[in-house]
Amino acid sequence: MQFRPKRTEEPEINLIPLIDVLLMALIFLLLTTSFSHEAQLRLRLPSAHSQSKTLQPAVRIAIDAQGQYYVGGKALLNTRESVLRQAMREAAGTQKDPVVIIEADRRTPNGAVVEVMDVARQLGFVHLTFATQKASGGSAP
Repeated sequence: MQFRPKRTEEPEINLIPLIDVLLMALIFLLLTTSFSHEAQLRLRLPSAHSQSKTLQPAVRIAIDAQGQYYVGGKALLNTRESVLRQAMREAAGTQKDPVVIIEADRRTPNGAVVEVMDVARQLGFVHLTFATQKASGGSAP
């Protein structure tokens, strides 16, 4: 006869194999993931060897390296889209579709240039051009 009560062991979850499987899955994902190479992208901006002459009235917008806007040679108070839109509307005056000349510094953030282009599109100005500096001699840097 057996007088001792039968012991039932409590089930337990062994975490070591689970951790091993998760680590293997992580290593697999790390090795098979293609990483973006945006940081390695090098751009060479084109230089212009000739200058275009516009006979149409133009709205000149300059953007410095910090993203500050200058419309018609006058600095704007801030870089808000509404301020830029109002200044461009005033610079265009009664002209229905003036040429918008964007004079951006080489180190200007792209977002500032895109914002000028977007505001011009919202105002119905479809003739956009970029001012360039005449290339000197050899190849551009």
